[in-house]
Amino acid sequence: MEAIANLVSTIDGWLWGWPLIILLFGTHVFLTFRLKFIQRHIGKAIKLSVTKDDFATGDVSQFSALATALAATIGTGNIVGVATAIALGGPGAVFWCWMTGVFGISTKYAESLLAVKYRVKTADGTMAGGPMYVLEYGMKNKPLAYSFAFFGSVAAFGIGNTVQANSISNMMFNQFDLSPHITGIALAVLTGIVIIGGVKRIASVCDKLVPFMAVFYVIGCTIILVMTAKTIPATIGLIVSNAFTGTAATGGFAGSTIMLAARFGVARGLFSNESGLGSAPIVAAAAQTRNPVRQALVASSGTFWDTVIVCAITGITIVNSGVWNSGLNGGDLTNAAFTHIPVVGPIVLTIGLLTFVFSTILGWSYYGEKCFEYLFHSKKAILPYRIAYTIAVYFGAVMSLSFVWDLADLFNGLMAIPNLISLLALSGVLVKETKEYLWDDNLDKINEEETVVLNR
Repeated sequence: MEAIANLVSTIDGWLWGWPLIILLFGTHVFLTFRLKFIQRHIGKAIKLSVTKDDFATGDVSQFSALATALAATIGTGNIVGVATAIALGGPGAVFWCWMTGVFGISTKYAESLLAVKYRVKTADGTMAGGPMYVLEYGMKNKPLAYSFAFFGSVAAFGIGNTVQANSISNMMFNQFDLSPHITGIALAVLTGIVIIGGVKRIASVCDKLVPFMAVFYVIGCTIILVMTAKTIPATIGLIVSNAFTGTAATGGFAGSTIMLAARFGVARGLFSNESGLGSAPIVAAAAQTRNPVRQALVASSGTFWDTVIVCAITGITIVNSGVWNSGLNGGDLTNAAFTHIPVVGPIVLTIGLLTFVFSTILGWSYYGEKCFEYLFHSKKAILPYRIAYTIAVYFGAVMSLSFVWDLADLFNGLMAIPNLISLLALSGVLVKETKEYLWDDNLDKINEEETVVLNR
């Protein structure tokens, strides 16, 4: 097992070197300019996300699709992922994580637009979409489509499942001495109860869970920041300066180069907001929307909330608390920061992480099963996948943290590659659609293109 873990770690380190960082971040920047800084429409995107559309077609509302996507993205990446980035890359990693979110808004917009444009309708009338359909119908490239679907169906067991269960089981053991086996069984049972009902039940749970968990966690971070407000300006200065100079060894921190800060900041930023990964577009394709651009805008607001707001707050809270160089890692580092709130701080963090974890497990179950359905061209493949996914929750709770993180990073990167290729290849389509509906002020226009109907 150790040999396999070392091999995965080696491949992961190579994959997340400069080539993938340049491809990922470069796509973010390219699309930002290609789409005339689509980030400036974030206010409109947020407004659309809570606007009911009576003339839309799809399976779930725009807000439900956003809530499900946020459920999948607001998870351990916001708590443990940011802490891990700081522990390995120094305070500068927070800056790169944040920048991945700012520029990633354009990529989340682009991939969601294409997902809606090239979505299909199955025999039972439900929608199916995502990068695999974009690659097949937009690029006419089935090998890339199948590769994305394969990586996605497997990656769901890492980023959306075992990593999440592992993080909460470790924290429950450290805080309450609760056996990981008990945590794993409880999470697996709850997961099975919800995902067996499909996307509508998942969306219904996420509609209620996401607003509560996000506000609850942000309030906890805000209290800590208010208590340490005097040092916030210096903390922000430290984060920005270390992003371009690296971090010297201090306290329990081993030191970090600019490359490490960028690598772990970008990697954890992607893990958190998933812009460019191709996951969120899968549920965006199920949204009730009158045209692709409306849902693309709504989806892009997810990256804003997840990384530009929540991850930034987590990073500043950890660095500002002064515990970042204590030698701690992951959830232990975040927990140390939350001890600044007497008595209830660790409890607030535990509740926040528990809700984040559960929501992410639910959201990614839908992503994985849609990829699996695509691979086998049959809805009959969904039930076995849900059963295997539920069982994996338990095993994730008792696995090694470092191995799970490395495996999740590896499949994240493998998913991103075919998706980013489609975004770059179809950038002309993105510009055309954006001009028709957004730049020409036709957001209320109903898309009249016929949706492909599959006989399955």
